[in-house]
Amino acid sequence: MMRRREALTLFSLAMLPGAGSALAQAPWRPTKPVTLLVPFPPGGATDLCARALQPGLQAALGQTVIVENRPGATGVVGTRAVAAMPGDGHVLLVNASGTMTIQPIVMQQPGFDPERDFKPVVLAMSAPNVIVVNPQVPARGVAELKAWMATQGDKLSFSSSGIGSSEQLGMELFLLRTGLKALHVPFAGGAAAITAVIQNTVPFSMVNSGTAAPQITSGQIRMVAVAGPRRLTWAPEVATMAEQGLPDLHSLSWTGLFVPAATPEPVADALHAAIAATLRQPEVVERLERIRFVVEGGSRAELGALVSGDLARWRGVVKDAGIAVN
Repeated sequence: MMRRREALTLFSLAMLPGAGSALAQAPWRPTKPVTLLVPFPPGGATDLCARALQPGLQAALGQTVIVENRPGATGVVGTRAVAAMPGDGHVLLVNASGTMTIQPIVMQQPGFDPERDFKPVVLAMSAPNVIVVNPQVPARGVAELKAWMATQGDKLSFSSSGIGSSEQLGMELFLLRTGLKALHVPFAGGAAAITAVIQNTVPFSMVNSGTAAPQITSGQIRMVAVAGPRRLTWAPEVATMAEQGLPDLHSLSWTGLFVPAATPEPVADALHAAIAATLRQPEVVERLERIRFVVEGGSRAELGALVSGDLARWRGVVKDAGIAVN
């Protein structure tokens, strides 16, 4: 009798106006462990982001969350792998801006299209690139740097973390906008590029603000401009490019989460809600701010617009600066 009554009650509730749509719109939940695939080795900023999200996301989704590192070819190997996976919501790509918006431009056959093969979920964190100089360079801002560079002729060079990096393209954009010239000297990673400036092997560079923070705060190198939308909280005295007369000069390093393009919209929306809530947790904010990144969040559409905007910007720089595609 009780089962019959319960069935009648459920049937009556289902007949109420809007009840059917409410049931149909119940949030998606994973049915097995969820993997955060990081296409880089352990220990880097993207990996640290995934591991900061892991505990809170596990609680939000009610399933085990695994961080899997699948490095290779500057993130391309792991990115290709996720692009080919079924879109069931159980694997997310935790990827860096360089792999998503620069490698598809500088590689002849990247094996993936960031807009065709993926759906954006959420922007997790960002850190602007910054222009730094050796302390012997008489410049504390863009105007002084431009004036000094104009006196140096054709002998100037700058370092970056590698060919096709956001740091190289950001500096190439600076040179295009100012009409100045300098030779690019690529290094194997941001730490080596910073060391070159400290040793005055090259007098200046564009580097990731999080990577260079210890050397900037210690005075080993001097920051003259921030290539992001706002000043850095830990160095508020240094103005942005826009504040110094270069409003369209943006070069951000960011980490976002993506799913394969075949993923249904309700699944991507449910993952967005869970990750966005996790990003607001104080312990997550503290862990990401510790590595000098700004916690972001925002809508799925905002991450999609960021990807599209970066692709358009870097395609223009590669073309205008004559950067060889490999």
